[in-house]
Amino acid sequence: MLRTLLSRLGSLSIVMGGVSLLTYGFVFLTPGDPAYTILREQRQRPPSEQELRAFRAEHGLDEPFVVQYLSWLSDVLRGDLGTSYYRSEPVTSLLLEHLPNTLELALAAMTVSLLLAVPTGVLSAVHRDTWIDRTCQFVALLGVSVPNFWLGYLLILCCSLWLGLTPVSGAGTLGHLVLPALTLGTGMAAVVTRLVRTSMLEVLEADYVDTARSKGVRKRLVVYKHALRNALVPVVTIVGLQFGFVLNGAVVVEVVFQRPGLGTLLVDAVFARDYPIVQGVVLVTAFTFVVTNQLVDLAYVALDPRLEGGDRA
Repeated sequence: MLRTLLSRLGSLSIVMGGVSLLTYGFVFLTPGDPAYTILREQRQRPPSEQELRAFRAEHGLDEPFVVQYLSWLSDVLRGDLGTSYYRSEPVTSLLLEHLPNTLELALAAMTVSLLLAVPTGVLSAVHRDTWIDRTCQFVALLGVSVPNFWLGYLLILCCSLWLGLTPVSGAGTLGHLVLPALTLGTGMAAVVTRLVRTSMLEVLEADYVDTARSKGVRKRLVVYKHALRNALVPVVTIVGLQFGFVLNGAVVVEVVFQRPGLGTLLVDAVFARDYPIVQGVVLVTAFTFVVTNQLVDLAYVALDPRLEGGDRA
């Protein structure tokens, strides 16, 4: 068990090291001078060459790439993600300020997706090759195909502007959360629906399901007690992996609905050339994605104890 834990920690360290290098490298190669962009915005005039040199020296931008990266990595390992160029605030504080809204949106979107996907996938599998099955598959295909930003603006137009049911933008109340969660959760629901259907079809053909039917067990119990639990084992993988994609999708959704989360923070930082914030958001998102993958393995055992021995091997 200890060997497995150390192996996973080693893999996590390697992945995060690669992510940090790529993140810092891509940001370093991005066209544009952050010193010029930020100073011009702050002073409302083109900065002088002396001001540019002073800014670069203050933030270490005049050092070679390797020196900048190692200095930044050393600070990150101590829990210091740097200071925002534009806001002059610690990046860690900014992330902690905006992270709750993003996590709230991600968890709400996952809840919406599961509430939609599991019943729809089961219904589609139970009524295989009927009009119900074809309708469920069409809706799932539609959910995958519709872009988040288009669906978001459509929901704002219908629910907020025409019907006045929800606020147009912002955060803080349940009304502010409904439309963003629907927008973000619909795409994930479409993916999970198709997986639940496929998994349920395989389980419904298993011998133990036939045995339960032959004993006269009611169809509802066969489907939800005997089949669904085993069918959800592969679904856990997708749900866990989708959490990372949900965080990425939150960038677009938060911009559409003007929610003060990591997405709007990242977009504003990109346009302002505020590189420490960009690096911090990407690093936190990648870390969340990797850790979620590890938690998925533990969820396997909870759903199917037979996997525990193989997981420990």
